[in-house]
Amino acid sequence: MRYRPFGASGAAISTLTLSLGLDSLTRGVHAASDLIYSALEAGINSYRLETADPVLAEVVGQALSNVDRKLLNVSLELGAGDGRRGSARDFSAEGMTGAIDRALHVSGLRWIDVALLEEPGEDELPQSSLNALKALRATGRVRYLGVSGDSDVMDAYVSTGAFDVLATPFHVNVDWKTRSRMRAAREQDMAILAYDYFPESLSTEKKAVTLNQPKKGLFGFGSGGRPKDDPLAGAGTFAFLHRTPHWTAEAICLAHAMTDPSVSSVMIKAWDAERLNVLAEVPEKDMPPGLSAQIEMARVAA
Repeated sequence: MRYRPFGASGAAISTLTLSLGLDSLTRGVHAASDLIYSALEAGINSYRLETADPVLAEVVGQALSNVDRKLLNVSLELGAGDGRRGSARDFSAEGMTGAIDRALHVSGLRWIDVALLEEPGEDELPQSSLNALKALRATGRVRYLGVSGDSDVMDAYVSTGAFDVLATPFHVNVDWKTRSRMRAAREQDMAILAYDYFPESLSTEKKAVTLNQPKKGLFGFGSGGRPKDDPLAGAGTFAFLHRTPHWTAEAICLAHAMTDPSVSSVMIKAWDAERLNVLAEVPEKDMPPGLSAQIEMARVAA
């Protein structure tokens, strides 16, 4: 595992962050604990709780209890209630303070490194809520404040200077708005966490070939891509993601996300130790020569 600076904090964070939600508990508490132990053995020191659910917080806290707390980075997603179906988004001062205090109580983690607000709307975060978050930071229960999302309102939150962390989608076909937002976050000395590195739009070769390609015109005329039997079929597209020997498309996308030096860590999902270990090997591998150029050519293709 490799490590990077966590923004301007001076702390080191693993290039991979294990993201844990209620789905992590579907195979049982012991399986979830074993997954976290596997992550620790792989050198991962960064974890995100996708919800303030007390059972999840307790499992994570117990699994991490034997590690020096100062060596860990634990984020807690706020704004989605307890993460269960039907629970309301809650960005109120009372709701967020209560969620953090409950998570700390059952987990024994002592503090939350990043309170990460899940895409708050333009009018969803009143001044009282921001004051409550600052109070949590002042008392040491929270060390850093962050926002997560890809809507245009994220630009406003980044520009306020009130947040220390930005969590954002980042993948081979990310748009210019996201890149501009990341640049603005860097200028504010914000740490950047990336997620959605392998989007659904690239999950199969068929999708990767057609992404960014011009559609056929009226009555089927126009540029609709090359015939399948053309040796250059797929040229200028993301098809190479699924055709690179010894690499999966997901591994290429994960490796690419880590090539941006501004990204402190990339969030991954794993359901068992086998998948986790496959993803944990990616930071140790160098991307095949020429892939970065292919990614750029496919990204700008019209």
